[in-house]
Amino acid sequence: MRPKNAIMLMMAAFIWGTAFVAQSVGMEHLGPFTFNGVRNFIGAAALLPCIWLMGRLNGKDSEGKQAERKAPETAKRQKERKDLLLGGISCGAVLFAASSLQQVGIQYTTVGKAGFITACYIIIVPVCGVFLHKKTGVKVWIAAGLSLAGLYLLCITEKFTVGKGDLLVFLCALVFSLHILVIDYFSPKADGVKMSCIQFFVCGILSVVPMFILETPQLGAVVKSWAPVLYAGVLSSGVAYTFQIVGQKNVNPAIASLILSLESCFSVLAGWVILKENLSAKEAAGCVLMFAAIVLAQLPDRKLSYNKKERQDVL
Repeated sequence: MRPKNAIMLMMAAFIWGTAFVAQSVGMEHLGPFTFNGVRNFIGAAALLPCIWLMGRLNGKDSEGKQAERKAPETAKRQKERKDLLLGGISCGAVLFAASSLQQVGIQYTTVGKAGFITACYIIIVPVCGVFLHKKTGVKVWIAAGLSLAGLYLLCITEKFTVGKGDLLVFLCALVFSLHILVIDYFSPKADGVKMSCIQFFVCGILSVVPMFILETPQLGAVVKSWAPVLYAGVLSSGVAYTFQIVGQKNVNPAIASLILSLESCFSVLAGWVILKENLSAKEAAGCVLMFAAIVLAQLPDRKLSYNKKERQDVL
């Protein structure tokens, strides 16, 4: 992997991890749905200049070939636009459900615990593959066991109860797993940046409904929370997503996912440094087990690596 790619993926993980602090601080004046609505509209707006610039560059590159291929490409473009719209709406609806659960849950748990519990989607996704008739190796089941043990240490209190916030964030991880699977289905069929922009607009629009029903949004409150809202909107949604897209180019997905999963560590460090949050020894042990599960689940299989090396030697 090139150092440039690793740095971009690391920066994406750093931004996403520290964004948990912004999400927590931002709700001192804003309700969860108001925060999510404003954040997603800002994230969508932040991607518009990027989409415009990419369109200009692609237009110049393909200007000489458009005339001779105009007829056959019309049907293809219509199909791409349909997939783009359907993918953006689907991703936006699922993202709304996941981000709403996360934003509400953060009110009742710590930033560090929220980051680690959310990272469970990396384990949940391959487990969900079983129901989609995809093979799941022994390594994944071991990782799932470690993750469950870590969740127990991190979330279960001495009275054998799960905190309200912990449960909501875990449900958020389940929905984020569905979000990843939806993106996996639509991403080969549509432009990733455009689809992300649409999903942010859809998520923002869906957040407006409960915002007016359950909350009392005020412009003054949004102004007071301008720093965390901008951080979550511009950096977490716009910049970090772009870093992920560019950084993952020609990189092994398992390695990329491993680097991105470090957001859980950054969330704990950010909660400790900025919000002065502390984890007990039991909770810290849970974090270690969960991170070990995340690392184990993303490590490439030895057999696969050996076969690749063997083929390269033959060539």
